[in-house]
Amino acid sequence: MTQEKAILAGGCFWGMQDLIRKQPGIISTRVGYAGGQRDNANYKDVKTGTTGHAEAIEITFDPALTSYREVLRFFFKIHDPTTLNRQGNDIGTQYRSAIFPQNEAQQTEAQSYIQTLNTSGIFNAPLATSIEPNVTFYEAEDFHQDYLERTPNGYTCHFIRNDLILPE
Repeated sequence: MTQEKAILAGGCFWGMQDLIRKQPGIISTRVGYAGGQRDNANYKDVKTGTTGHAEAIEITFDPALTSYREVLRFFFKIHDPTTLNRQGNDIGTQYRSAIFPQNEAQQTEAQSYIQTLNTSGIFNAPLATSIEPNVTFYEAEDFHQDYLERTPNGYTCHFIRNDLILPE
């Protein structure tokens, strides 16, 4: 089996992980921090909004079963990519919408899909989603991993926008 990784940030990582892990072709997920300037990022520091890190999810998927574009498509269905540094009640740069391409092909695909979405008129505002350099992904503390599986009624601001028909 071939595997590929994707790193995405779209607000609180608990809700993203809970929804993405259930999609076809997803092998595993883990939550953590990406995009900041500090080594060994941790929740205590990241939550202050001063490290430059975003709460993110690392997704391992089987490209024979789902494409990177399909992973991106679902990502845009589960958060609001038009709000800058905010998802629901979560406010700050650590909750930004961001894509961290793992290779040139992902970079090209992310740019293409964002352009497609911006020109489609599907969203009521331009996307605030940034495409940022591939950086070290720091795994979050054990408490955060699989949080909504262990706490089914825990906080989340993510849901599948089934009424949102995105281009494939």
